[in-house]
Formats: sequence, structure tokens, C-alpha cells
Amino acid sequence: MNHFLENGYLISEKVFEAAEMDSLIERLAVLNVEPERPGYRHLMADPAVRSLASDPRLTELVENISGKRLIPFKATLFNKAGKANWLVAWHQDTALPVVRPPSSNDWGTAAKKDGITFCQAPAKVLREIVALRIHIDDSGPDNGPLRVIPVSHKERLSDKEIDRVVTGGPQVTCTVGKGGVIAMRPLIVHASSKCTSDRPRRVLHIEYAPGLEFSDGVELAIA
Repeated sequence: MNHFLENGYLISEKVFEAAEMDSLIERLAVLNVEPERPGYRHLMADPAVRSLASDPRLTELVENISGKRLIPFKATLFNKAGKANWLVAWHQDTALPVVRPPSSNDWGTAAKKDGITFCQAPAKVLREIVALRIHIDDSGPDNGPLRVIPVSHKERLSDKEIDRVVTGGPQVTCTVGKGGVIAMRPLIVHASSKCTSDRPRRVLHIEYAPGLEFSDGVELAIA
């Protein structure tokens, strides 16, 4: 798993069978209500998502790459399909859900998203988080796959620094088969383009942390 530690991401193919992903689509309540909505936050409340997040194939993958047992706390579904088609510019993921706005100066501005407070987290916290992207569909070059800049996950970067990192490259396009998983650090600089085909690209993004409470008194919310 040295690739993950060095580069900030890792691709694992065929973690789940295709039939398991088909079953997940049927069990995800949000997809049955609004199938063309581009994204859904706060999915740890969904029983199917909670069950998947604790699946040993995922928890063992996280433990193998991080060297410690982590717990899931946040889940989001990205849904590029039909009218739900968008691009994501190069960025880092820097906000985490918290129970209350932190008093620590290490944490930045807070904002509410669908009733949950999200706060800009310090790099030392973000370096402890592992995100897993479970691919419900095949992710090929024509349906908006994730793109990453390897070794860009060590520090929080300004917009100018992100532009410099992207220009310097290299850029890696992460094509993944149905049932495959991309593990990534939130701070890795990443992006995705619009789909250029009619094939859907649905990804369940689950984040894991060593615990819900940090030494500075900040407590993560389940989202």
C-alpha cells in the first residue's frame, strides 16, 4: 500500500461484485425518489449506506492503507446521469461535518449544509482522513472520471498553489470498473469533467476517521 502513502490515492478493482452494486442501487432510497439529482449528502442515515460503510472489505482496505482502524462518519452520493451532468474544477476537500462550530483557531469558517455544520479543517486533521469512492457504475474516460494530481495531498494549498500544481502535473485519470474503489486523501488535488456519453457514473463517497473526537475538543458529526 506504499502507493497510497506516497501518492495520496489508490485504485482497487473488483472489491464488490457487479450484482452487489445493482442491489445497492435498488436499496438506496434517494435514487428511488430523485434518480436524476446530481448529488445527495448526509447518507450515513441510510441503512444500506451504513451497512456498506462497515463492510469488512472496506474497513480492512482502510486499515491496510492507513495502518490503523478507522470508522466511517460521512457519506455522499455523486450522480452523473442523464440531466445530472456537471464538471468539478481542481480543488482539495477541506471541510468536515462537526457537532458544533470549533473554538480552536486551527479550524476555519463554518457553514450549514442541509442542517449540518461543516467547518474548514486544519491539514493535520485532514491528513488522518481516508475517503473511499465506491463505483456503482463503470467509470471510463467518457463519463466524467476522477482525475488526480499525485503527491499533492500533504498540505492545504491556496488557489494559486493549486493552479501551479495542476500546471506542473502529472494528471492521472482514474478509470475504475463497476464495484471498484478509489481510496484517496481529502487533500489530494482532484477534479472531474462532464460526461460525454449517456452512461451514468454513480459513486458513493465514504469518509473514515480515527475517531469522532479530536484533541482540541472538536467532535465530528455523522453525516
